[in-house]
Amino acid sequence: MNHGIYGATMSVEKPIDKPTALSDIKKMKNDNTTVIVNDVATKNHGTLGDVTTDLAHVEAATKKSTAGSSTQMQLLSLAKKFALDGAMLSSEKQMPLEDRSRKRERLDQIRKQQNMEVIIQKAISYCSNDEIANRTDQDWFNSYIGLAENISSPAMQELWAKILAGEVAQPNSYSLKALKVFRSMSISDAKLLAKACALAMKDNTRKNMRLLSGCYQKPGILNFFNKNRIQHINLSHFGLSHTDLLSLADNHLAFMQESESLLHKGDTLHFSYNGLPFNLHANKSNTIIKFYKLTPIGVELAHLINDNPDEAYFAHVKQQVSTLFTVSG
Repeated sequence: MNHGIYGATMSVEKPIDKPTALSDIKKMKNDNTTVIVNDVATKNHGTLGDVTTDLAHVEAATKKSTAGSSTQMQLLSLAKKFALDGAMLSSEKQMPLEDRSRKRERLDQIRKQQNMEVIIQKAISYCSNDEIANRTDQDWFNSYIGLAENISSPAMQELWAKILAGEVAQPNSYSLKALKVFRSMSISDAKLLAKACALAMKDNTRKNMRLLSGCYQKPGILNFFNKNRIQHINLSHFGLSHTDLLSLADNHLAFMQESESLLHKGDTLHFSYNGLPFNLHANKSNTIIKFYKLTPIGVELAHLINDNPDEAYFAHVKQQVSTLFTVSG
């Protein structure tokens, strides 16, 4: 529920006098198998305050019990955290199935509320006091809530907070299509995008981002045997393998196919590399520069990544292209 945004109020159900699994998780060895036994407190539950307390107890118990535990223990602890452990109790201690279902729904709503409040708090820290001309679209914000409310990882919440702050500061910065792609990304996917951004050149004229992979001059009578005619930039040497490129493509963040641009003598490409100017002036005709390009969604989400230039990579790129281009910054 979003109190104060749409003026909605939450109705509180009457307490249900049923036993619920609330307290400590105990370990018990039985035939070398670790199981969970729940101490059941038979007291009234069902109000918002009770369920909030339940959620805090459950999450604390889960963190405590899963550290260095078996897969069975971890699964049972997850079941407890999401109120799916009712069938593991003896029949006389079980709440009715309908009550267990309602409890899980309440826990889920509270968890979503907590997640969104944390994200909002983080987003406010990224906002300034400057006045803005345009208002954030409420339909966009409503869709954003639906995508972000299940995010509980602190690292991912931080990125979702940046998205919200960026959209409020400059509406239409993040499309819903980009948000849906980002929602399907794991933390490792986000780290991979950050690595790609650390190597990418921003094209200042076309507003896209390129991962330079090499350059060459088209073969002719005068240059056919020139060993410096072809230069490669080994992205895998700097942490971005071909498999990583395929993963970026699978997440709709980069185009899978390598692209090429033809330049004639005197043509100039204007790039910036993580905030550093990087210009390439073609010294010869029929010069080709090769690259992998981020998709529009990849470029949108790249705004979440802080500039983090790899100096060794930057020096390597300059060295490789210097046979065919004059490099300036």
